Amino acid sequence: MMKKYKIVATVVLLFSIGVTSANDLDKDIAYLQKQWAVINYQIEEDDRESAFSVLANEAKEIVKLHPDRAETLIWEGIILSTYAGAKGGLGALGLIEEARDRLIDAEKISPDALNGSIYTSLGSLYYQAPGWPISFGSNDDAKLYLKRALELNPDGIDPNYFYGDFLIEQGEYQEAVTVLEHALKAPSRATRPIADAGRQVEIHEKITLAKEKISHNN
Repeated sequence: MMKKYKIVATVVLLFSIGVTSANDLDKDIAYLQKQWAVINYQIEEDDRESAFSVLANEAKEIVKLHPDRAETLIWEGIILSTYAGAKGGLGALGLIEEARDRLIDAEKISPDALNGSIYTSLGSLYYQAPGWPISFGSNDDAKLYLKRALELNPDGIDPNYFYGDFLIEQGEYQEAVTVLEHALKAPSRATRPIADAGRQVEIHEKITLAKEKISHNN
């Protein structure tokens, strides 16, 4: 099942901006990015499921305004997949399948959109989702998607983080440390400081975990 993030911070209230016009693509994407980061990293874990439910509905409305743009579909997929992580249990299966479908739809429009975020997100879904017959999870597919993401964005914080996490899941701890340490060197994203800060914390946690596994195995 999709994993729950463990970062707990001061509750931040989520305010909806409502539906904007079809010409406000950049504004809508920035809104989804910001609200996703606020919920994921600055709202108490127990409150995230309901907050992501609201944001997922907003994402659907924004996609309707930009039906031919991969970027909004990508962000709907990301939000749905993280919502699934907050929800957990069998109730999350429909969400992760919907997230996968949105990302595949985005790939048909523009496979390289948002620096390979389609493949980062698909890769993370495929290694965190249960396998057949429960769901579509597949480590082989996950590796292919994550490798593709790294080809498109070799120094990005997200593709390196998720590939490093995948390597931990596969027991490749030393390689995971190398990949995760590279993630720490990723350039800061001026428009996404909350996401960058939260991801850095997660990377340090994963490096610690991988090194503990290496030490234990030795």
